[in-house]
Amino acid sequence: MEYRLTTPCTAQELAPLKAGDTVLLSGVVYTARDQAHKRMMEALDKGETLPFDLEGSAIYYVGPTPERPGEVIGSAGPTTSGRMDAMSPRLLDLGNKIMIGKGKRDAAVKAAVVRNGAVYLAALGGAGALMAKSVQTLEVIAWPDLGCEAVRRLTVQDMPLTVVLDAHGGDLYEAGPAAYLAAL
Repeated sequence: MEYRLTTPCTAQELAPLKAGDTVLLSGVVYTARDQAHKRMMEALDKGETLPFDLEGSAIYYVGPTPERPGEVIGSAGPTTSGRMDAMSPRLLDLGNKIMIGKGKRDAAVKAAVVRNGAVYLAALGGAGALMAKSVQTLEVIAWPDLGCEAVRRLTVQDMPLTVVLDAHGGDLYEAGPAAYLAAL
């Protein structure tokens, strides 16, 4: 199935999605990689507010390259999501609903996705230029000293993504190979 979603999203809006579905995502997406996640954890530990509202948010694990003249963003391919696994359950429990990246997630992240009615979406690794075409606006909103890992607010239109983890426990990285092997 193909779905069109606009952020922020609720658990009810994400409930119909199943692992393997296609999503065209529009709205605001925040960028945050490892260093930004570490700073978010430090801020939460100190009781400080985060640079964006987590409720219904989408976080894209990307460190975009500098834009060329006339472009909004440079290459914007996903980074490996596993580096955020230790921090993702806390953000999901605080309202984050969509994570975007590439690669498998650990059991704690999978449990937090189900517990919170969230999803993990895969962006096309190696296709950063394609992902960049979805970005309409970009604004650095926190920690510019992190360079490409600074938190950015992106406005995206029809960003093509695939559901990897759904709110029902579905995992495309497990179901896909199993379906292939069963068909042999």
